[in-house]
Amino acid sequence: MKIGFVGLGIMGKPMARNLMKAGHELFVYDIAPDSVAALTADGAVGCASASEAAGKAEVTITMLPDGPDVQAAVLGTGGVLEGARSGSTVVDMSSISPLVAQKVGAACTARGVEFLDAPVSGGEPKAIDGTLAIMVGGKKEVFDAIVPLFQCMGSSATLTGPVGAGNVTKLANQIMVACNIAAMGEALVLATKAGLNPDVVFQAVKGGLAGSTVLNAKAPMVISRNFRPGFRIRLHQKDLRNALLAAESMKVSLPFTAMVQQMLISLMNDGKGDLDHSAIVQFVEDMAGVEVH
Repeated sequence: MKIGFVGLGIMGKPMARNLMKAGHELFVYDIAPDSVAALTADGAVGCASASEAAGKAEVTITMLPDGPDVQAAVLGTGGVLEGARSGSTVVDMSSISPLVAQKVGAACTARGVEFLDAPVSGGEPKAIDGTLAIMVGGKKEVFDAIVPLFQCMGSSATLTGPVGAGNVTKLANQIMVACNIAAMGEALVLATKAGLNPDVVFQAVKGGLAGSTVLNAKAPMVISRNFRPGFRIRLHQKDLRNALLAAESMKVSLPFTAMVQQMLISLMNDGKGDLDHSAIVQFVEDMAGVEVH
């Protein structure tokens, strides 16, 4: 297929490359020229705007940091909808507010363009491996048509409901991940403060009920002091903020989510917003006066 791809960051770049490896022709755009150049070196066609990329494509994928970025890239001047042809499909794979996804979806529908919101989970490693979990909102017939593209980028793609449902599911995912990392951080700090080797504790518990994908991925990073970003603290804070805003609109109390979001804000104020979200442990370490190692 001819695919427009807008947003070539930590996640978008490897996702685009996996589509190219599967034989699809990509027309790419990013506000950072170096990112476009990296993809054109791999065989993609560089474009001067999101509109140009969409105009050459049957399907246009956006992968951007937040809702305002998606609105600008899709609805704004030089955006996707200026170039997208009637009958084409826009797939937003960003993690944004469900309300923004619905607004963008309605604008696409008004122009005769199909729309799916399809945020992902798995971070940079799974984006590179093509094993992301993809959570989708939209029409079943549109989802079915796009599944072959999802299979190039992920190990699973699940239709969770109408437009906006993909991002509600992603917010639920982000709550679970954040609270898991925070709990893991407290546990490893406690073990270290007690004089235990945190790696031995990790090895002891990972096969039991406390074991999880989050634990297996993040505990080794914490113990080796590797906080190179696979998913940045500032982006996870954004997701929890969107979860809390959605919860407020539905009168749902999320006390653990609110607490972890405050931890993330504190870390951002300490200049750690671009560290991997496993660095949540540093908030707990600072309170305890001990470093997990």
